[in-house]
Amino acid sequence: MAEVKPGGQPAAELSEAAQSELLDLCEDQFAQLEKLQNEIILCEPDLCENPQEQSVNRLMATDAELKQWLTVEPKLLAANSEVLLQAGKEEMLKLCSELEMVLSCYEAKRDKLRETKELEQKWLEEKKQVLIAATDHAERLQMEKEKLSEHSVLQDTKAKIRKMKVYQESLMESLGDVLEKHVPLPQNESSTNRKKKNIELGLNEDLISLNEILEVLMNKVLNTPHDPYVTIDDTFWPPYIEMLLRYGIAVRHQENNFKIRLETFF
Repeated sequence: MAEVKPGGQPAAELSEAAQSELLDLCEDQFAQLEKLQNEIILCEPDLCENPQEQSVNRLMATDAELKQWLTVEPKLLAANSEVLLQAGKEEMLKLCSELEMVLSCYEAKRDKLRETKELEQKWLEEKKQVLIAATDHAERLQMEKEKLSEHSVLQDTKAKIRKMKVYQESLMESLGDVLEKHVPLPQNESSTNRKKKNIELGLNEDLISLNEILEVLMNKVLNTPHDPYVTIDDTFWPPYIEMLLRYGIAVRHQENNFKIRLETFF
């Protein structure tokens, strides 16, 4: 049966004379190979010979054979042009097939590299956009920083302090109003009754309100945080002190019962 080419057309068969010549040539080459094989077997060294010396001899024989082949001029296996043409065609077909495989591999590799390149370019563009945005933001912050001067910062701080003071005063006023309404001093009666009760209960005319006691305690904590205790004197009404201690607003000194401080609420 005729051989089929890659293009789909059958290759031309050799003539009978060419086939006969090729078979004779193959038989001659086979006979020569058998002769050379027998000579090699006869020339094999004994098994008892030194292995190292045997390896050296083989190396020398291979080297001599290589030099001989280098000096031999190559010649055609067959003189028939038909045989040579058919052998050349087969070699060319084999070479074309191998080249097609190589081309396919390199095309696949090229496509993979192209895909990788596109992904890298996309990633690079994204990073460039991020860099541009970060640079713009840094420049904007730098401009804002340059616009802000020490004077403006100081004025802003002073304004915040004034605002906090106003807020604190409003809180203190609200606290004073609540305490004056719900926890008044024990003197808010008529002068006659107050004199009688002062005699009966022994109240001090210089008693300070609960609001004033809280202000004293807070000012002490703010002014001298290392020593926040306030000494209790006759101006502190004992029920007020007891109420502050009972509800956890104030704490008594561990060693001196006549000293109290504001409880730490943070």
